[in-house]
Amino acid sequence: MAGAINKFFVTSMFMWMAPIGVLFAFNHDWLPGLSQLSPHTLTLLSGLVAVVSVNIVMGFYIYIAMKEPVDKHEPHPGFVAEARASLNKLNKGKEASMVSKKD
Repeated sequence: MAGAINKFFVTSMFMWMAPIGVLFAFNHDWLPGLSQLSPHTLTLLSGLVAVVSVNIVMGFYIYIAMKEPVDKHEPHPGFVAEARASLNKLNKGKEASMVSKKD
């Protein structure tokens, strides 16, 4: 569980840092060849690259999540028993109300 939370935290941080870093790099002329572009084009291009960077981070997170073993995640037996009891109670209540409506 701690590993999943750690992965989520790290990718969340990258989802904040990547677009901000891209916008900062574009606005401070850290990327060569962009100083000739108009401010309008520079804004559009930096925004597009920032959005793409977030999508790349999200894709990376999905890839990591898909690589986790399936058998690792099993529900707690107490939770399953409580859920089944709740469903049985709900179904019995519906059956009783259906019988009383028929009479």
